[in-house]
Amino acid sequence: MSAAKPASICILRLSALGDVTHVVPLVHRLQAAFPDCRLTWIIGKLEHKLIGDLPGVEFIVFDKREGWSGVAQLRRQLDGRRFDVLLQMQVAARANLLSCLIRAKRRIGYDRSRSKDLHGLMINERIADVGRRHVLDAMAAFGDALGVASSAPRWDIPLSPDDIRFAEQTLPGSQPTLLISPCSSHVRRNWHAAGYAAVADHAHRQGYRVLLCGGRSQLEREMADAILQHAEAPVIDIVGKDTLKQLLALTQRADLVLTPDSGPMHMANAVGTAVIGLHAASNPQRSGPYSDTRYCVDRYPHAAEKFLGKSVSQLPWGKKIEFEGVMDLISIEDVVKAFDRFVAAQGKSHVDTSEPAK
Repeated sequence: MSAAKPASICILRLSALGDVTHVVPLVHRLQAAFPDCRLTWIIGKLEHKLIGDLPGVEFIVFDKREGWSGVAQLRRQLDGRRFDVLLQMQVAARANLLSCLIRAKRRIGYDRSRSKDLHGLMINERIADVGRRHVLDAMAAFGDALGVASSAPRWDIPLSPDDIRFAEQTLPGSQPTLLISPCSSHVRRNWHAAGYAAVADHAHRQGYRVLLCGGRSQLEREMADAILQHAEAPVIDIVGKDTLKQLLALTQRADLVLTPDSGPMHMANAVGTAVIGLHAASNPQRSGPYSDTRYCVDRYPHAAEKFLGKSVSQLPWGKKIEFEGVMDLISIEDVVKAFDRFVAAQGKSHVDTSEPAK
């Protein structure tokens, strides 16, 4: 480990939304430890929309949809540049290949247990193996490799006055709010519309308003329409109508977020909002809301036994169980109970436990 403070650090982490939020606390640590260091972050186009205004960071946007022309553009942007340190924080093949364009003295990557797709050939140092811990802890280990003092994670992702105003206008007043973001980018991590609708109805009976959020894809629109068709309670539908920054402001204003393992889960965690995470295809101990998993529904152990015939301890860390029907292991009663635990902890309303589970 070099004792010299780096004058320049390049972070390579393109995607996804949840993972880039996990990098933000590391950025704050680096800035505190090396206030004169130039930080450059090579990031995906969508992810840049969420965190591209972090102060003190130069962002270089790579759009994977541009193919080889995007690679050529990145090469031109990096031409003639050299960094003291590269933090190679993504092991996917595309990121490993792009790292060849980055000239750096120290090239720090993941430990062997997390390496794949020729990752080891692109680096000359590895972080310590943090074992079976959360994704954010593995990312924090890059700071440890630079000798940066550890600290509690801090996000502080900027929000503009317009973003905050949008959230206030969408959710006026002080009525408690359940925000439902029903879709992950991985279809087999998604729960079913009837379940979301039943939880929305239950929340409404407890005095909560319900806000339905999502992106502009056909899948998300179809899921939203199915939820609205099943729900008896009024639901505020802004699917496809907000930006990522506006969504972050909405999650900050909401009391509780219901979502599968997805970017909005980690966005909510970043602003301190409690999350009911729906986990069967993925392990909440590895990829759930980092700060608080108390309200997560964890059927991952059941999925491991049912689909793989193994216990969680027998699976590789990070193993996804994305089989057809895996999310059906989560019952409506599971999620209603998680909601009720949250409400009881807040002491905001009396929970009607006489409602039959569907």
